[in-house]
Amino acid sequence: MSKFWIVAMHTYINKVKSKSFIISTAVILLFIAAFANLDRIIGLFGDEEKPIGIVEDSVDYGSSLQEQLAASGSELQLKVYESEAKANEAAEEGSLAGYLLLSEEDGIPVGIYKAESIANSAESTELQNALQQVQTMIMTKRANITDEQLAAIYTPVNFEVVALNENAKSEDELNQARGLVYIMLFVIYFCVIVYAGMIANEVAIEKSSRVMEILISSVSPIKQMFAKITGIALLTLTQLVIFVAAGYLVFKNNSEVGHVLSYFGFDNVEAKTVIYAVVFTLLGYLLYATMAAFLGSLVSKLEDLQQMILPMTMLVIFGFLIAMSGLSTPEADFITITSFIPFFTPMIMFLRIGMLDIAPLEIAIGILLMLVTIGILAYFGAKVYKGGVLMYGNSSSLKDIKKAIDLTKNK
Repeated sequence: MSKFWIVAMHTYINKVKSKSFIISTAVILLFIAAFANLDRIIGLFGDEEKPIGIVEDSVDYGSSLQEQLAASGSELQLKVYESEAKANEAAEEGSLAGYLLLSEEDGIPVGIYKAESIANSAESTELQNALQQVQTMIMTKRANITDEQLAAIYTPVNFEVVALNENAKSEDELNQARGLVYIMLFVIYFCVIVYAGMIANEVAIEKSSRVMEILISSVSPIKQMFAKITGIALLTLTQLVIFVAAGYLVFKNNSEVGHVLSYFGFDNVEAKTVIYAVVFTLLGYLLYATMAAFLGSLVSKLEDLQQMILPMTMLVIFGFLIAMSGLSTPEADFITITSFIPFFTPMIMFLRIGMLDIAPLEIAIGILLMLVTIGILAYFGAKVYKGGVLMYGNSSSLKDIKKAIDLTKNK
């Protein structure tokens, strides 16, 4: 086996066997399992549903209110009390979630809801909406409006948005694509920022512990840099395969979560969308991992690493924020332009692919620009890395890049 693959596999196996990898993988798998069974977990800790007390002051809105609650799908149950004192006593004993004082003013209902705590606004909101419906019914009867006329008034307007371009996505397809792209943008963002940061961390640790001096004597710095990038790329794929397989198995056996996934468009994902997601994740990783590797080679102490890679982190965050803003305006000019800037292409070009029907030539240009940028960064990064790993002392500025290149030339 060549020295390149020895270093790459050494990096991969060391990372796979590390406690941080095992713990982080286990924590995310637990999170996936917990999300898939969220309804059951909430059910275990959920409080018993308590009724709401009703105290009416010479009026009779209780039955209408209960009908409106049932019609709106609310599960709140009402219980009539003769006086506020008795309702208050029941609430203090814990048998009521709260009670509603109903009175009448100018012929329309007036309600005051009292509860031990008003932090949970769901109950009061449901009661208010139901009482609003009761008031609407009273006012429409006074105006001699029939139920049919009232239903016609509140019928949502029939409004449809249709694209003139035959290849454009329909409104439903766009809504589904928006959910899918939203999730995939987070995946790309975290893969790029977490795994690229891991490269910088790996290089900085080896340099600060002086292991780097031993490695340089046996493997050339350039070969070493690309071997580490390859090793972490294999680690990335391993972890993604574990998460996707676990997520598929867990969600497949939970019909409730299946509806959520369907809402986000995951039940109808086109193969090309998945392929582009993988391609742009890997290209984004290679681009930022190359930057992270040579920036990590410039620091001698682990404490200086975050400051050194801050510009790279800001680029990733900036690209992510542009992509988030583009979810509602994918055809905007600034989205089109930034999708061709290689540092933003992984997220923004994928956003355009998911939301729009763009020409394959545009995608090819975006990928080509990324490949060229990765090639330039690899060439430039190799020169910086070769001198950077030999530099020791306080290093926390991008000015050290020039020192590293000069050191490479003089070597």
